[in-house]
Amino acid sequence: MKAKGITLIHGNASARLAEEISRHLGVKLTDVLVTKFKDGEIRVQIKENIRGSDVFIIQSTNPPADNLLELLLLADAAKRASAKRITAVIPYFGYARQDRKDQPRVPISAKVMADLIQVVGVNRVLTLDLHADQIQGFFDIPVDNLFVTPVIKEYFGELDPSIWTVVAPDVGATKRARAIARKLGNLPLALIDKRRPEPNVAEVLNVIGTVEGKKLLILDDIIDTGNTIVVAANRLKELGALEIRVAAAHALFSDNAVEKLCRAPVEEVVITNSIEHRKEFNMKKLKILSVAPLLAEAIRRIHKEESVSALFI
Repeated sequence: MKAKGITLIHGNASARLAEEISRHLGVKLTDVLVTKFKDGEIRVQIKENIRGSDVFIIQSTNPPADNLLELLLLADAAKRASAKRITAVIPYFGYARQDRKDQPRVPISAKVMADLIQVVGVNRVLTLDLHADQIQGFFDIPVDNLFVTPVIKEYFGELDPSIWTVVAPDVGATKRARAIARKLGNLPLALIDKRRPEPNVAEVLNVIGTVEGKKLLILDDIIDTGNTIVVAANRLKELGALEIRVAAAHALFSDNAVEKLCRAPVEEVVITNSIEHRKEFNMKKLKILSVAPLLAEAIRRIHKEESVSALFI
């Protein structure tokens, strides 16, 4: 059904996803100029009248920091153009991994992001699979944190609990893994007890649960360097896993993550298009699922003042 009265704006980080969302909604993308001055400073201009509009700005905030700045400048431009309401649609909410003060003299980066987004006039945030649920509390505006569970469930379908086990790669992923395990057919759950001696370095200490002779689905929210997945997959294979597949909401693929995953003992890596990559990956194991239908439906419901809770599954 065509959604009327919606204004869709996007930055460079989520251009292709925004086009998909616009097709699902039947709404044309608003003409926006997002470029740079000669010195590299970002220049933004909304080239259509949006006075009184319900504006949705689609932009992930993964590095580089230009992506965040584009979102902030687009929001400020929309506010100064007298938009009725501004919703920041952030498929991947960057700078979320420092969400508490767990060491001396470190920032709470997720709180800084929340403050910046609010101060430029954003009225609401729509995002996917926040790294930590409590980040919603850093905002004083409504935050809809949807999960990619329906997208993953549609792809994998019902799995046989006598054959398949869902694996949480760390304690923090247990809640997410348990929810998806239930949706995929009440699958049993295994947990990897790991430690991080330093950022992006993982060591497996123990595996809790039965993995020998099982097909395994490792579920995480973010794949960054791929080290966690590779270390976990190698250990699970040593313990007698028959087959290993990986699913994650967001794929940063930093460093040489793709090469490491290609060499890892995993049959498939399933991610979403919440983060737009500039280059195509030559990785036969890779399957990219689209979150456009989920975000489009959420945008439609927010615009029409309908409940979004049905999408929280």
